Amino acid sequence: QVQLVESGGGLVQAGGSLRLSCAASVRTFSTYTIGWFRQAPGKEREFVAHISWIDSRTYYADSVKGRFTISRDNAKEMSYLEMNSLKPEDTAVYYCAARAYGDYDYDERSGYDYWGQGTQVTVSS
Repeated sequence: QVQLVESGGGLVQAGGSLRLSCAASVRTFSTYTIGWFRQAPGKEREFVAHISWIDSRTYYADSVKGRFTISRDNAKEMSYLEMNSLKPEDTAVYYCAARAYGDYDYDERSGYDYWGQGTQVTVSS
C-alpha cells in the first residue's frame, strides 16, 4: 500500500511563494510517476503538474507554466511543488498522486492510483 502525505500549504499574499512537499511511503518510489492536482471550492479537481518516473520529464497545466516547478528526490522518496508568483486563483486544496510505471493519462485523475489527503493553499489579494 502506498501512502502519500502532503505538507507545506498555508496562507500567502499574492505574488508570494510556497513549497509543497509530498512524502511517499513506498520502497520503489523511483518507479512511480508523480502528479500534483488541485481542487478549488465548487470546482473539479484539476491537473497541475507531472514528473515522469522514467526520465523526470515534467509537464504543467498552462495556468501554472512558468510559475510552478515540480521535482522529485527518489532517495528521499519525496516530490516537491515550488509555487512562485502566486495568484488568488491558485487558492485550492493541493493533492499529490502516484502510479507505478505509469506515464499515460498523466493529466487525468484516472492516471493515478494513489492520492494524498491534500494540503490547503490560500492566496490573498
